[in-house]
Amino acid sequence: MYCPAHFQEDRPAELISLIEQFPLASVVCNGPFGLVADHIPLMYEGESRALGKLIGHVAKSNPLWQLPAEQELLVVFQGPSTYISPNWYATKREGGRVVPTWNFAVVHAYCTLEAIHDQQHVLQIVTKLTDQHEASQTHPWRVTDAPSEFTAKLVGNIVGIELKIHRMQGKWKVSQNQPITNQQSVVQGLLAEGADAQTQMALLVRGHGG
Repeated sequence: MYCPAHFQEDRPAELISLIEQFPLASVVCNGPFGLVADHIPLMYEGESRALGKLIGHVAKSNPLWQLPAEQELLVVFQGPSTYISPNWYATKREGGRVVPTWNFAVVHAYCTLEAIHDQQHVLQIVTKLTDQHEASQTHPWRVTDAPSEFTAKLVGNIVGIELKIHRMQGKWKVSQNQPITNQQSVVQGLLAEGADAQTQMALLVRGHGG
């Protein structure tokens, strides 16, 4: 990924935070007929003395889990992104030398994949994912709420995956290349839009300003 130094984000805590907030990953690999991308919700798990791993599951009919153990995959997590209007730049009135752009935050994780077939282990993965995403519910749904024979049948049709992270790259393109006055006016413009994506971006611009 092309990433000028001023947009580079290397802090593990920031990268992991984005993964946890935006867990739907694009998993890109080189398949038998060329590049293939699967879109899979993944959960980050830390490991001592390592970058950690991503866990999830796929259908048994999905060839992703059959990749060679040594093949590297690119796992992309897309965070907040939004159009930035030139009208939001305070310097627009100083000669009009401003143009539109697009702000975004993204994490690339480079991984190798291990397939998990043990049904108890797969059930643990499903349970962890479910508990994580149900945590905000008033009355969280649990895997054990479903009949055990029904769950066992479904688990028998999926394969767990563990993606060991070998390196990560983050790109936060959030107006760092603009003067402070433009960063501040962009925040105001984004907040005025009122949508979630714009509000999230406003917080990133504010947090990464000069």
